[in-house]
Amino acid sequence: MSSDRLIYLPLGGAGEIGMNAYVYGYGPQGKERLVLVDLGVTFPDMDTTPGVDLIMPDITWLKERADRLEGIFITHGHEDHIGAIAHLYAHLNVPVYARAFTANLARRKMEEAGHDPANVHTVQAWPETTKLGPFAIGVAPMSHSIPESGALVIDSPAGRVVHTGDFKLDANPLVGEPFDPEMWAEIAKDGIQALVCDSTNVFSQHPGRSESELPEEITKLFSEAKGLVAATTFASNVARVKTLAEAGVKAGRSVVLLGRAMRRMIEAAVETGVLVDFPKVISPEDAANVPRDNLMLITTGSQGERRAATAQLARGKYRGLELKEGDLFLFSSKTIPGNEKGVIRIINQFSEMGVDVVDDSSGLYHVSGHANGPDLEEVHKLLKPKILIPMHGEHRHLRQHARLGEEKGIASAVVVNGMMMDLTGDAPKVTEWIETGRTYLDGTVKYGAMDGIVRDRIRMALNGHVLVTVILDEEDEPLGEPWCDLKGLPETGTSKAALVEVLEEDLNQFLMRAGAKTLRDDDKLEQELRRIARQSAFSEIGKKPEVTVVVSRMR
Repeated sequence: MSSDRLIYLPLGGAGEIGMNAYVYGYGPQGKERLVLVDLGVTFPDMDTTPGVDLIMPDITWLKERADRLEGIFITHGHEDHIGAIAHLYAHLNVPVYARAFTANLARRKMEEAGHDPANVHTVQAWPETTKLGPFAIGVAPMSHSIPESGALVIDSPAGRVVHTGDFKLDANPLVGEPFDPEMWAEIAKDGIQALVCDSTNVFSQHPGRSESELPEEITKLFSEAKGLVAATTFASNVARVKTLAEAGVKAGRSVVLLGRAMRRMIEAAVETGVLVDFPKVISPEDAANVPRDNLMLITTGSQGERRAATAQLARGKYRGLELKEGDLFLFSSKTIPGNEKGVIRIINQFSEMGVDVVDDSSGLYHVSGHANGPDLEEVHKLLKPKILIPMHGEHRHLRQHARLGEEKGIASAVVVNGMMMDLTGDAPKVTEWIETGRTYLDGTVKYGAMDGIVRDRIRMALNGHVLVTVILDEEDEPLGEPWCDLKGLPETGTSKAALVEVLEEDLNQFLMRAGAKTLRDDDKLEQELRRIARQSAFSEIGKKPEVTVVVSRMR
Protein backbone atom coordinates (compact mmCIF):
# COMPACT_ATOMS: atom_id res chain seq x y z
CA MET A 1 0.00 0.00 0.00
CA SER A 2 1.40 3.38 -1.01
CA SER A 3 2.34 5.80 1.76
CA ASP A 4 2.02 8.75 -0.63
CA ARG A 5 -0.79 11.18 0.06
CA LEU A 6 -2.62 14.09 -1.60
CA ILE A 7 -2.81 17.16 0.62
CA TYR A 8 -4.66 20.48 0.48
CA LEU A 9 -3.61 23.46 2.60
CA PRO A 10 -5.20 26.92 2.38
CA LEU A 11 -2.88 29.73 3.51
CA GLY A 12 -5.48 32.40 2.70
CA GLY A 13 -9.00 32.63 1.29
CA ALA A 14 -10.66 29.93 3.41
CA GLY A 15 -12.77 31.52 6.12
CA GLU A 16 -12.46 34.94 4.48
CA ILE A 17 -13.14 36.53 1.09
CA GLY A 18 -9.84 37.72 -0.33
CA MET A 19 -6.11 36.90 -0.03
CA ASN A 20 -6.46 33.54 -1.79
CA ALA A 21 -3.53 31.11 -1.57
CA TYR A 22 -3.99 27.32 -1.71
CA VAL A 23 -1.30 24.64 -1.60
CA TYR A 24 -1.67 21.15 -3.08
CA GLY A 25 0.90 18.44 -2.50
CA TYR A 26 1.51 14.81 -3.37
CA GLY A 27 4.11 12.36 -2.09
CA PRO A 28 5.36 10.80 1.16
CA GLN A 29 4.41 12.66 4.34
CA GLY A 30 6.70 15.65 4.83
CA LYS A 31 8.26 15.19 1.39
CA GLU A 32 5.30 16.05 -0.85
CA ARG A 33 5.99 17.95 -4.07
CA LEU A 34 3.92 21.13 -3.91
CA VAL A 35 1.93 23.44 -6.20
CA LEU A 36 0.52 26.83 -5.17
CA VAL A 37 -2.81 27.98 -6.59
CA ASP A 38 -3.21 31.77 -6.55
CA LEU A 39 -1.41 34.33 -4.42
CA GLY A 40 -3.71 37.27 -3.73
CA VAL A 41 -4.20 40.25 -1.49
CA THR A 42 -6.93 41.75 0.61
CA PHE A 43 -7.31 45.44 1.30
CA PRO A 44 -6.77 47.39 4.53
CA ASP A 45 -9.22 49.64 6.36
CA MET A 46 -8.66 52.59 8.64
CA ASP A 47 -10.27 50.87 11.63
CA THR A 48 -8.01 47.82 11.87
CA THR A 49 -5.01 48.46 9.59
CA PRO A 50 -4.43 52.24 9.35
CA GLY A 51 -1.70 53.24 6.93
CA VAL A 52 -1.20 49.74 5.52
CA ASP A 53 -1.20 49.55 1.71
CA LEU A 54 -1.92 45.85 1.11
CA ILE A 55 -2.47 42.69 3.15
CA MET A 56 -1.00 39.41 1.91
CA PRO A 57 -0.90 35.84 3.20
CA ASP A 58 1.88 34.76 5.52
CA ILE A 59 3.71 32.24 3.35
CA THR A 60 6.38 31.30 5.93
CA TRP A 61 5.42 27.61 5.74
CA LEU A 62 5.81 27.66 1.97
CA LYS A 63 9.07 29.66 2.02
CA GLU A 64 10.61 27.02 4.28
CA ARG A 65 9.66 24.37 1.70
CA ALA A 66 10.35 26.37 -1.47
CA ASP A 67 12.73 23.62 -2.66
CA ARG A 68 9.67 21.34 -2.92
CA LEU A 69 7.49 23.88 -4.78
CA GLU A 70 7.03 23.03 -8.47
CA GLY A 71 5.19 26.14 -9.60
CA ILE A 72 2.34 28.62 -9.15
CA PHE A 73 -0.94 28.53 -11.08
CA ILE A 74 -3.17 31.63 -11.19
CA THR A 75 -6.87 31.00 -11.83
CA HIS A 76 -7.71 34.57 -12.91
CA GLY A 77 -6.64 38.18 -12.74
CA HIS A 78 -8.56 39.60 -9.77
CA GLU A 79 -6.32 41.19 -7.14
CA ASP A 80 -7.46 38.78 -4.42
CA HIS A 81 -5.97 35.98 -6.55
CA ILE A 82 -2.99 37.62 -8.29
CA GLY A 83 -2.14 40.74 -6.28
CA ALA A 84 0.67 39.32 -4.12
CA ILE A 85 2.54 37.46 -6.87
CA ALA A 86 5.16 40.13 -7.50
CA HIS A 87 5.46 41.14 -3.83
CA LEU A 88 6.24 37.62 -2.60
CA TYR A 89 7.83 36.08 -5.69
CA ALA A 90 11.42 36.47 -4.45
CA HIS A 91 10.70 34.00 -1.63
CA LEU A 92 9.42 31.31 -4.00
CA ASN A 93 11.24 31.82 -7.32
CA VAL A 94 9.36 29.19 -9.35
CA PRO A 95 7.55 29.37 -12.71
CA VAL A 96 4.13 31.05 -12.76
CA TYR A 97 1.42 29.71 -15.08
CA ALA A 98 -1.78 31.39 -16.31
CA ARG A 99 -3.92 31.89 -19.38
CA ALA A 100 -3.03 34.74 -21.74
CA PHE A 101 -5.04 37.61 -20.23
CA THR A 102 -4.07 36.74 -16.64
CA ALA A 103 -0.46 36.15 -17.67
CA ASN A 104 -0.41 39.62 -19.27
CA LEU A 105 -1.48 41.18 -15.96
CA ALA A 106 1.02 39.06 -14.00
CA ARG A 107 3.93 40.05 -16.26
CA ARG A 108 3.13 43.73 -15.79
CA LYS A 109 3.19 43.25 -12.01
CA MET A 110 6.44 41.29 -12.13
CA GLU A 111 8.13 43.90 -14.31
CA GLU A 112 7.03 46.76 -12.04
CA ALA A 113 8.55 44.90 -9.06
CA GLY A 114 11.85 44.25 -10.84
CA HIS A 115 11.29 40.54 -11.52
CA ASP A 116 11.82 38.89 -14.88
CA PRO A 117 8.40 38.74 -16.62
CA ALA A 118 9.64 35.69 -18.55
CA ASN A 119 9.02 33.70 -15.35
CA VAL A 120 5.29 33.95 -16.20
CA HIS A 121 4.26 31.28 -18.72
CA THR A 122 1.09 31.38 -20.82
CA VAL A 123 -0.91 28.16 -20.92
CA GLN A 124 -3.74 27.23 -23.26
CA ALA A 125 -7.19 26.17 -22.16
CA TRP A 126 -8.19 22.58 -21.39
CA PRO A 127 -7.47 19.92 -22.59
CA GLU A 128 -3.87 21.19 -22.64
CA THR A 129 -2.09 20.30 -19.39
CA THR A 130 1.18 21.29 -17.73
CA LYS A 131 3.31 18.63 -16.02
CA LEU A 132 4.64 19.76 -12.64
CA GLY A 133 6.27 16.98 -10.61
CA PRO A 134 3.58 14.41 -9.83
CA PHE A 135 0.84 16.71 -11.11
CA ALA A 136 -0.69 17.35 -14.52
CA ILE A 137 -2.67 20.60 -14.39
CA GLY A 138 -5.09 22.01 -16.94
CA VAL A 139 -7.13 25.22 -16.94
CA ALA A 140 -10.80 24.65 -17.83
CA PRO A 141 -12.65 27.84 -18.87
CA MET A 142 -15.21 29.20 -16.40
CA SER A 143 -17.44 32.28 -16.64
CA HIS A 144 -16.68 35.02 -14.11
CA SER A 145 -16.58 38.82 -13.97
CA ILE A 146 -13.12 38.95 -15.59
CA PRO A 147 -11.91 37.39 -18.84
CA GLU A 148 -10.33 33.93 -18.99
CA SER A 149 -11.15 32.80 -15.49
CA GLY A 150 -10.41 29.10 -15.20
CA ALA A 151 -10.96 26.16 -12.92
CA LEU A 152 -7.90 23.97 -12.43
CA VAL A 153 -8.11 20.28 -13.23
CA ILE A 154 -5.34 18.83 -11.05
CA ASP A 155 -4.42 15.20 -11.74
CA SER A 156 -2.20 13.18 -9.43
CA PRO A 157 -1.73 9.45 -8.73
CA ALA A 158 -4.38 9.91 -6.00
CA GLY A 159 -7.04 11.06 -8.46
CA ARG A 160 -8.44 14.21 -10.02
CA VAL A 161 -9.11 17.41 -8.09
CA VAL A 162 -11.15 20.28 -9.54
CA HIS A 163 -10.31 23.67 -8.01
CA THR A 164 -13.02 25.96 -9.38
CA GLY A 165 -11.49 29.36 -8.70
CA ASP A 166 -14.22 32.02 -8.88
CA PHE A 167 -17.02 31.16 -11.27
CA LYS A 168 -20.64 31.52 -12.30
CA LEU A 169 -22.86 29.55 -14.67
CA ASP A 170 -23.38 31.90 -17.62
CA ALA A 171 -24.34 30.61 -21.07
CA ASN A 172 -23.76 34.05 -22.62
CA PRO A 173 -21.18 36.12 -20.69
CA LEU A 174 -20.65 38.56 -23.64
CA VAL A 175 -16.85 38.53 -23.14
CA GLY A 176 -15.06 35.25 -22.47
CA GLU A 177 -16.20 31.65 -22.65
CA PRO A 178 -19.65 30.43 -21.58
CA PHE A 179 -20.08 27.67 -19.03
CA ASP A 180 -19.78 24.37 -20.94
CA PRO A 181 -21.61 21.49 -19.22
CA GLU A 182 -20.51 18.99 -21.89
CA MET A 183 -16.84 19.75 -21.24
CA TRP A 184 -17.37 19.34 -17.51
CA ALA A 185 -19.24 16.06 -17.95
CA GLU A 186 -16.25 14.78 -19.94
CA ILE A 187 -13.82 15.98 -17.24
CA ALA A 188 -15.89 14.20 -14.57
CA LYS A 189 -16.62 10.95 -16.39
CA ASP A 190 -13.75 8.97 -14.82
CA GLY A 191 -14.46 10.37 -11.33
CA ILE A 192 -13.56 13.44 -9.30
CA GLN A 193 -11.68 12.72 -6.08
CA ALA A 194 -12.27 16.22 -4.67
CA LEU A 195 -14.09 19.40 -5.67
CA VAL A 196 -12.63 22.53 -4.04
CA CYS A 197 -15.32 25.07 -4.76
CA ASP A 198 -16.20 28.80 -4.65
CA SER A 199 -18.72 29.51 -1.85
CA THR A 200 -19.25 33.29 -2.13
CA ASN A 201 -22.94 33.31 -3.10
CA VAL A 202 -24.05 30.09 -1.43
CA PHE A 203 -26.83 31.89 0.48
CA SER A 204 -28.47 33.29 -2.68
CA GLN A 205 -31.48 31.06 -3.29
CA HIS A 206 -32.23 31.86 -6.96
CA PRO A 207 -30.17 30.75 -9.98
CA GLY A 208 -27.57 33.28 -11.10
CA ARG A 209 -28.33 35.69 -13.95
CA SER A 210 -26.42 36.21 -17.19
CA GLU A 211 -24.34 39.23 -18.13
CA SER A 212 -26.39 39.31 -21.36
CA GLU A 213 -29.48 40.47 -19.41
CA LEU A 214 -27.99 43.92 -18.72
CA PRO A 215 -27.37 45.81 -22.01
CA GLU A 216 -31.00 46.59 -22.80
CA GLU A 217 -31.78 48.11 -19.38
CA ILE A 218 -28.49 50.04 -19.19
CA THR A 219 -29.00 51.46 -22.69
CA LYS A 220 -32.54 52.54 -21.77
CA LEU A 221 -31.27 54.27 -18.60
CA PHE A 222 -28.58 56.19 -20.49
CA SER A 223 -30.91 57.16 -23.35
CA GLU A 224 -33.45 58.70 -20.97
CA ALA A 225 -30.83 60.66 -19.00
CA LYS A 226 -30.78 64.42 -19.61
CA GLY A 227 -27.30 65.57 -18.57
CA LEU A 228 -23.89 63.96 -18.45
CA VAL A 229 -23.88 60.23 -17.63
CA ALA A 230 -21.17 58.48 -15.60
CA ALA A 231 -20.91 54.87 -14.48
CA THR A 232 -18.50 52.84 -12.39
CA THR A 233 -17.82 49.13 -12.19
CA PHE A 234 -14.86 46.88 -11.39
CA ALA A 235 -12.16 47.73 -13.94
CA SER A 236 -11.46 44.02 -14.35
CA ASN A 237 -15.06 43.33 -15.40
CA VAL A 238 -14.20 43.88 -19.04
CA ALA A 239 -17.56 42.56 -20.26
CA ARG A 240 -19.39 45.13 -18.12
CA VAL A 241 -17.10 47.96 -19.22
CA LYS A 242 -17.84 47.01 -22.84
CA THR A 243 -21.60 46.87 -22.10
CA LEU A 244 -21.47 50.33 -20.51
CA ALA A 245 -19.47 51.77 -23.39
CA GLU A 246 -21.75 50.26 -26.04
CA ALA A 247 -24.82 51.51 -24.17
CA GLY A 248 -23.31 54.99 -24.10
CA VAL A 249 -22.65 54.94 -27.83
CA LYS A 250 -26.19 53.70 -28.57
CA ALA A 251 -27.49 56.58 -26.45
CA GLY A 252 -25.56 59.02 -28.68
CA ARG A 253 -22.74 59.70 -26.22
CA SER A 254 -18.97 59.95 -26.56
CA VAL A 255 -17.22 57.63 -24.07
CA VAL A 256 -14.31 58.53 -21.76
CA LEU A 257 -12.42 55.97 -19.66
CA LEU A 258 -11.23 57.50 -16.38
CA GLY A 259 -8.73 55.79 -14.09
CA ARG A 260 -5.42 54.03 -14.72
CA ALA A 261 -6.75 50.57 -13.80
CA MET A 262 -9.62 50.91 -16.28
CA ARG A 263 -7.30 51.74 -19.16
CA ARG A 264 -4.81 49.03 -18.14
CA MET A 265 -7.47 46.30 -18.07
CA ILE A 266 -8.92 47.27 -21.46
CA GLU A 267 -5.41 47.39 -22.97
CA ALA A 268 -4.61 43.92 -21.59
CA ALA A 269 -7.91 42.53 -22.90
CA VAL A 270 -7.32 43.96 -26.38
CA GLU A 271 -3.66 42.85 -26.47
CA THR A 272 -4.57 39.27 -25.62
CA GLY A 273 -7.52 39.10 -27.99
CA VAL A 274 -10.24 38.51 -25.38
CA LEU A 275 -11.85 41.86 -26.18
CA VAL A 276 -12.79 42.81 -29.73
CA ASP A 277 -14.82 45.63 -31.19
CA PHE A 278 -14.54 47.84 -28.11
CA PRO A 279 -16.20 51.21 -28.88
CA LYS A 280 -13.98 54.14 -29.73
CA VAL A 281 -13.20 56.33 -26.71
CA ILE A 282 -12.05 59.91 -26.43
CA SER A 283 -9.56 61.52 -24.06
CA PRO A 284 -10.59 63.63 -21.04
CA GLU A 285 -9.08 66.63 -22.83
CA ASP A 286 -11.24 66.11 -25.93
CA ALA A 287 -14.30 65.61 -23.71
CA ALA A 288 -14.18 69.30 -22.83
CA ASN A 289 -15.41 70.02 -26.38
CA VAL A 290 -18.38 67.62 -26.21
CA PRO A 291 -21.81 68.86 -25.00
CA ARG A 292 -22.58 67.44 -21.56
CA ASP A 293 -25.70 65.58 -22.68
CA ASN A 294 -23.59 63.78 -25.32
CA LEU A 295 -20.93 62.62 -22.88
CA MET A 296 -20.43 59.44 -20.85
CA LEU A 297 -17.69 58.68 -18.31
CA ILE A 298 -16.71 55.17 -17.19
CA THR A 299 -14.75 55.43 -13.95
CA THR A 300 -12.72 53.37 -11.53
CA GLY A 301 -13.60 53.29 -7.81
CA SER A 302 -16.85 51.33 -7.50
CA GLN A 303 -15.88 50.35 -3.93
CA GLY A 304 -15.36 53.89 -2.66
CA GLU A 305 -11.56 53.93 -3.00
CA ARG A 306 -10.51 57.44 -2.01
CA ARG A 307 -7.92 57.97 -4.76
CA ALA A 308 -9.94 56.46 -7.62
CA ALA A 309 -11.70 58.51 -10.28
CA THR A 310 -15.20 58.14 -8.77
CA ALA A 311 -14.16 59.53 -5.38
CA GLN A 312 -12.28 62.41 -7.00
CA LEU A 313 -15.32 63.33 -9.09
CA ALA A 314 -17.41 63.24 -5.90
CA ARG A 315 -14.97 65.67 -4.28
CA GLY A 316 -14.93 68.09 -7.24
CA LYS A 317 -12.97 67.47 -10.45
CA TYR A 318 -10.97 64.71 -12.11
CA ARG A 319 -8.85 65.31 -15.22
CA GLY A 320 -10.72 68.56 -15.79
CA LEU A 321 -14.15 66.90 -15.73
CA GLU A 322 -16.87 67.48 -13.14
CA LEU A 323 -20.45 66.41 -12.43
CA LYS A 324 -23.25 68.91 -11.96
CA GLU A 325 -26.91 69.07 -10.98
CA GLY A 326 -29.07 66.89 -13.21
CA ASP A 327 -26.28 64.48 -14.17
CA LEU A 328 -26.64 60.72 -13.65
CA PHE A 329 -24.17 58.39 -11.91
CA LEU A 330 -24.61 54.59 -12.08
CA PHE A 331 -22.99 52.07 -9.75
CA SER A 332 -23.00 48.98 -12.01
CA SER A 333 -21.47 46.89 -9.24
CA LYS A 334 -22.12 45.27 -5.90
CA THR A 335 -20.62 46.85 -2.81
CA ILE A 336 -18.27 44.36 -1.17
CA PRO A 337 -19.02 43.97 2.57
CA GLY A 338 -16.77 46.35 4.49
CA ASN A 339 -16.78 49.03 1.79
CA GLU A 340 -20.24 50.40 2.51
CA LYS A 341 -19.07 53.53 4.34
CA GLY A 342 -16.84 54.68 1.50
CA VAL A 343 -19.54 54.11 -1.12
CA ILE A 344 -22.24 55.85 0.93
CA ARG A 345 -19.93 58.82 1.48
CA ILE A 346 -19.53 59.19 -2.29
CA ILE A 347 -23.27 58.83 -2.91
CA ASN A 348 -23.97 61.60 -0.41
CA GLN A 349 -21.33 63.85 -1.98
CA PHE A 350 -22.95 63.36 -5.38
CA SER A 351 -26.37 64.02 -3.83
CA GLU A 352 -25.13 67.35 -2.47
CA MET A 353 -24.13 68.28 -6.03
CA GLY A 354 -27.62 67.42 -7.30
CA VAL A 355 -26.39 64.33 -9.17
CA ASP A 356 -28.88 61.44 -9.42
CA VAL A 357 -27.28 58.17 -8.25
CA VAL A 358 -28.55 54.75 -9.36
CA ASP A 359 -27.23 51.58 -7.69
CA ASP A 360 -27.71 47.83 -8.25
CA SER A 361 -30.56 47.44 -5.72
CA SER A 362 -33.09 46.99 -8.54
CA GLY A 363 -31.08 44.13 -10.06
CA LEU A 364 -31.36 45.78 -13.49
CA TYR A 365 -27.79 47.05 -13.81
CA HIS A 366 -25.54 44.42 -12.21
CA VAL A 367 -25.20 40.64 -12.03
CA SER A 368 -22.81 38.77 -9.76
CA GLY A 369 -19.74 36.92 -10.99
CA HIS A 370 -20.23 34.09 -8.48
CA ALA A 371 -22.44 31.01 -8.58
CA ASN A 372 -25.55 31.10 -6.38
CA GLY A 373 -26.78 28.23 -4.19
CA PRO A 374 -28.78 26.42 -6.91
CA ASP A 375 -25.84 26.79 -9.33
CA LEU A 376 -23.47 25.18 -6.81
CA GLU A 377 -25.88 22.26 -6.44
CA GLU A 378 -25.95 21.92 -10.23
CA VAL A 379 -22.14 21.71 -10.27
CA HIS A 380 -22.18 19.08 -7.50
CA LYS A 381 -24.65 17.05 -9.57
CA LEU A 382 -22.62 17.43 -12.77
CA LEU A 383 -19.21 16.54 -11.29
CA LYS A 384 -20.30 14.00 -8.64
CA PRO A 385 -17.16 14.46 -6.50
CA LYS A 386 -16.21 11.97 -3.80
CA ILE A 387 -15.13 14.88 -1.54
CA LEU A 388 -16.32 18.51 -1.36
CA ILE A 389 -14.12 21.23 0.15
CA PRO A 390 -15.79 24.67 0.14
CA MET A 391 -13.42 27.63 -0.25
CA HIS A 392 -13.50 31.35 -1.09
CA GLY A 393 -15.91 32.43 1.61
CA GLU A 394 -16.30 33.42 5.22
CA HIS A 395 -16.85 30.61 7.73
CA ARG A 396 -20.64 30.87 7.43
CA HIS A 397 -20.38 30.42 3.65
CA LEU A 398 -18.12 27.39 3.97
CA ARG A 399 -20.42 25.79 6.55
CA GLN A 400 -23.54 26.29 4.42
CA HIS A 401 -21.80 24.98 1.31
CA ALA A 402 -20.57 21.88 3.18
CA ARG A 403 -24.13 21.33 4.38
CA LEU A 404 -25.35 21.31 0.76
CA GLY A 405 -22.77 18.64 -0.04
CA GLU A 406 -23.58 16.49 2.96
CA GLU A 407 -27.29 16.58 2.08
CA LYS A 408 -26.42 14.99 -1.28
CA GLY A 409 -24.19 12.34 0.31
CA ILE A 410 -20.86 13.98 -0.57
CA ALA A 411 -18.16 13.75 2.11
CA SER A 412 -17.70 17.45 2.94
CA ALA A 413 -15.50 19.41 5.34
CA VAL A 414 -15.26 23.00 6.53
CA VAL A 415 -11.58 23.82 6.01
CA VAL A 416 -10.14 27.15 7.15
CA ASN A 417 -6.69 28.68 6.72
CA GLY A 418 -3.97 26.52 8.24
CA MET A 419 -5.87 23.20 8.15
CA MET A 420 -3.86 20.67 6.19
CA MET A 421 -6.22 18.06 4.75
CA ASP A 422 -5.46 14.59 3.43
CA LEU A 423 -7.69 14.08 0.37
CA THR A 424 -6.42 10.60 -0.45
CA GLY A 425 -9.23 8.45 0.97
CA ASP A 426 -13.01 8.39 0.82
CA ALA A 427 -13.35 11.33 3.22
CA PRO A 428 -11.12 14.32 3.99
CA LYS A 429 -8.99 14.10 7.15
CA VAL A 430 -7.18 16.85 9.08
CA THR A 431 -3.52 15.83 9.27
CA GLU A 432 -1.87 18.96 10.65
CA TRP A 433 -2.48 22.54 11.74
CA ILE A 434 -0.17 25.16 10.22
CA GLU A 435 0.26 28.60 11.78
CA THR A 436 -1.01 31.16 9.27
CA GLY A 437 -1.32 34.91 9.44
CA ARG A 438 -1.00 38.07 7.43
CA THR A 439 1.84 40.05 5.90
CA TYR A 440 1.41 43.80 5.63
CA LEU A 441 2.86 45.92 2.84
CA ASP A 442 3.41 49.30 4.47
CA GLY A 443 5.05 51.71 2.03
CA THR A 444 8.04 49.73 0.76
CA VAL A 445 8.36 47.50 3.85
CA LYS A 446 6.73 44.15 4.62
CA TYR A 447 6.12 42.91 8.15
CA GLY A 448 3.91 40.48 10.00
CA ALA A 449 0.54 41.29 11.50
CA MET A 450 1.87 40.22 14.91
CA ASP A 451 4.90 42.53 14.84
CA GLY A 452 3.02 45.19 16.82
CA ILE A 453 3.56 48.08 14.40
CA VAL A 454 -0.08 48.51 13.40
CA ARG A 455 -1.17 47.87 16.99
CA ASP A 456 1.02 50.79 18.15
CA ARG A 457 -0.33 52.95 15.33
CA ILE A 458 -3.91 52.21 16.39
CA ARG A 459 -3.11 52.96 20.03
CA MET A 460 -1.64 56.34 19.07
CA ALA A 461 -4.71 57.06 16.92
CA LEU A 462 -7.05 56.17 19.77
CA ASN A 463 -5.18 57.77 22.66
CA GLY A 464 -2.91 60.49 21.27
CA HIS A 465 0.80 60.88 21.92
CA VAL A 466 3.04 62.75 24.36
CA LEU A 467 6.76 63.29 23.82
CA VAL A 468 8.57 63.99 27.12
CA THR A 469 12.11 65.43 26.97
CA VAL A 470 14.45 65.64 29.98
CA ILE A 471 18.07 66.86 30.11
CA LEU A 472 20.44 65.85 32.94
CA ASP A 473 23.86 67.43 33.62
CA GLU A 474 27.20 65.75 34.36
CA GLU A 475 26.14 65.23 37.98
CA ASP A 476 22.91 63.46 36.91
CA GLU A 477 20.85 66.41 38.05
CA PRO A 478 17.95 67.84 36.00
CA LEU A 479 19.07 70.71 33.79
CA GLY A 480 15.97 72.88 33.73
CA GLU A 481 12.42 71.51 33.70
CA PRO A 482 11.09 68.71 31.48
CA TRP A 483 8.99 69.71 28.48
CA CYS A 484 6.25 67.98 26.52
CA ASP A 485 5.03 67.94 22.93
CA LEU A 486 1.43 66.75 22.43
CA LYS A 487 -0.15 65.21 19.34
CA GLY A 488 -3.81 64.29 18.98
CA LEU A 489 -4.81 65.57 22.45
CA PRO A 490 -7.07 68.45 23.59
CA GLU A 491 -5.40 71.65 24.73
CA THR A 492 -7.14 71.76 28.13
CA GLY A 493 -8.64 69.28 30.57
CA THR A 494 -10.90 69.33 33.61
CA SER A 495 -8.73 71.82 35.51
CA LYS A 496 -9.15 74.34 32.64
CA ALA A 497 -5.36 74.80 32.63
CA ALA A 498 -3.29 74.05 29.52
CA LEU A 499 -2.79 70.27 29.40
CA VAL A 500 0.87 70.60 28.41
CA GLU A 501 1.54 72.81 31.47
CA VAL A 502 -0.21 70.37 33.83
CA LEU A 503 1.88 67.47 32.52
CA GLU A 504 5.13 69.46 32.69
CA GLU A 505 4.40 70.57 36.26
CA ASP A 506 3.65 67.02 37.47
CA LEU A 507 6.76 65.66 35.73
CA ASN A 508 8.91 68.42 37.22
CA GLN A 509 7.55 67.67 40.71
CA PHE A 510 8.63 64.05 40.27
CA LEU A 511 12.13 65.03 39.09
CA MET A 512 12.58 67.34 42.10
CA ARG A 513 11.78 64.41 44.44
CA ALA A 514 13.58 61.65 42.55
CA GLY A 515 16.52 59.98 44.29
CA ALA A 516 20.04 59.74 42.87
CA LYS A 517 19.60 56.03 42.07
CA THR A 518 16.57 56.74 39.83
CA LEU A 519 18.23 59.72 38.13
CA ARG A 520 21.26 57.58 37.22
CA ASP A 521 19.14 54.80 35.67
CA ASP A 522 17.73 55.67 32.21
CA ASP A 523 15.32 52.75 32.15
CA LYS A 524 13.91 53.49 35.60
CA LEU A 525 13.65 57.20 34.84
CA GLU A 526 11.83 56.61 31.54
CA GLN A 527 9.43 54.17 33.20
CA GLU A 528 8.49 56.63 35.97
CA LEU A 529 8.15 59.63 33.63
CA ARG A 530 5.93 57.60 31.31
CA ARG A 531 3.73 56.45 34.22
CA ILE A 532 3.30 59.99 35.60
CA ALA A 533 2.52 61.51 32.18
CA ARG A 534 -0.17 58.88 31.55
CA GLN A 535 -1.70 59.29 35.03
CA SER A 536 -1.71 63.10 34.81
CA ALA A 537 -3.34 62.99 31.37
CA PHE A 538 -5.95 60.52 32.61
CA SER A 539 -6.85 62.85 35.48
CA GLU A 540 -7.24 65.77 33.08
CA ILE A 541 -8.84 64.24 29.98
CA GLY A 542 -9.86 60.67 30.88
CA LYS A 543 -7.36 59.10 28.44
CA LYS A 544 -3.94 57.54 28.87
CA PRO A 545 -1.91 58.60 25.82
CA GLU A 546 1.05 56.78 24.34
CA VAL A 547 4.20 58.36 25.80
CA THR A 548 7.73 58.53 24.39
CA VAL A 549 10.44 59.66 26.82
CA VAL A 550 13.76 61.09 25.63
CA VAL A 551 16.47 61.36 28.32
CA SER A 552 19.55 63.36 27.25
CA ARG A 553 22.69 63.48 29.40
CA MET A 554 25.46 66.07 29.26
CA ARG A 555 28.81 64.26 29.20
